Amino acid sequence: MTENRRITTPFDRQSTADDVLAGVDLTGKRAVVTGAASGIGTETARALAAAGAEVTLAVRDVAAGERAAAEIARNTGNRGLAVAPLDLSDRSSVAAFAAAWRGPLHILVNNAGIMALPEPQRTPEGWELQFATNHLGHFGLACGLHDWLAAAGNARIVAVSSNGHLQSPVVFEDIHYTSRQYDPWTAYGQSKTANVLFAVEATRRWAASGITANAVMPGGIRTNLQRHQTDPDPEIQAIFDRYPWKTVEQGAATSVLAAASPLLEGVGGRYFENVNEAEPYDPELVKDQIEWTGVADYALDPGNAERLWDVSVAMLNEGRPA
Repeated sequence: MTENRRITTPFDRQSTADDVLAGVDLTGKRAVVTGAASGIGTETARALAAAGAEVTLAVRDVAAGERAAAEIARNTGNRGLAVAPLDLSDRSSVAAFAAAWRGPLHILVNNAGIMALPEPQRTPEGWELQFATNHLGHFGLACGLHDWLAAAGNARIVAVSSNGHLQSPVVFEDIHYTSRQYDPWTAYGQSKTANVLFAVEATRRWAASGITANAVMPGGIRTNLQRHQTDPDPEIQAIFDRYPWKTVEQGAATSVLAAASPLLEGVGGRYFENVNEAEPYDPELVKDQIEWTGVADYALDPGNAERLWDVSVAMLNEGRPA
């Protein structure tokens, strides 16, 4: 698709993953969903399996992943489910997963993530843990699986982002908070901005291989993603209490739209929310809303996307902060 018009669909924030994939046949397609042991990851895997796809649940907790896969098999009758270990904060784990993969890969859903760690945490390389997990791990995974994605002919990557990206651009001068004060929400925000920028640049770089990537905001869903907000400050708690939460079935709808809907055939480098392409972010329009909507210009900026790609390659190759 060459037109740059905003993409709208028949679906809305109430739509479920099954609504989006109604009538879609994924028989013969192979998918990987990271973080599929719980929450919208499990529901995304279930919806893809229900449509006939072979799905690998890439998870840190293999036992939990196996329980999820068994439940999906019981619910869908699909026996084409597998579970594989993946710790996105560990470069060796990401490399091992990619090295073990064989055969065309049609769908990669980069779903796993951590949010708003109260205190700064770092990987052995010195990387801030949210950026390392949410972006670098998925970046390394996609790059490691590139040839198998290319072999599929028209593969799709889904980068699960968030409206949290509105909290911060990628601060290239100090990505890992080595000189600025750590803040849980800006750290989360820049990692989610990075997810969008990855989709922009992956689509540009890998177009010749038939690979497209889009970023999605699932919506607010009560899952273990909020496990670190056990005692939020009163202002954050007030927002949580009033937030228009979605069910996991509704949250996975935008993910499966990007993963498998024919409505997005050939579409890449965009950001979707509520099962439609997002409007540009306008602070005036959302200042009185609990749930902010829209996509920031800096998250779709081609220059930022190219710069992040190069920085990410350098980090993974050198094993240290850039």
